[in-house]
Amino acid sequence: MAANSQFSMAVHVLAMLAHSGDDNVKSECIAASVNTNAVVIRRLLGQLGQAKLVTSQTGASGGTRLARAPHEISLCEIYKAVSCGEVFALHAKSPSQDCPVGRNIEAVLCNLQKEIDKAVGEKLGQYTLASVISQVETAKA
Repeated sequence: MAANSQFSMAVHVLAMLAHSGDDNVKSECIAASVNTNAVVIRRLLGQLGQAKLVTSQTGASGGTRLARAPHEISLCEIYKAVSCGEVFALHAKSPSQDCPVGRNIEAVLCNLQKEIDKAVGEKLGQYTLASVISQVETAKA
């Protein structure tokens, strides 16, 4: 089962925008760095824009840039902006209520899901975009 890569792409995109300072960056340029289609990047930028992490302008001199300084953007905010909700999904259909496992498994998994989501949010909240950029800068040395 493939993992969702939207969070890692969003961090990559925001790090690129931070590196560009106050300059607007075109989605095609971002797509080349991420190695994906510009349409995928524009969709992602739309989500990041709704979360007020980026601002975009249309036109010849248009593009996207960060809405706030990198040290003001937590990884938790990025995760919430692009995540599909939970770390794992529950059954699409309700399990059999005639089965002793099926009757109780959803409640157990639902509680586990909430605990994991809370832990992920708390851990990501300890990091900022600036801390990621710092590690990227250190790694290229």
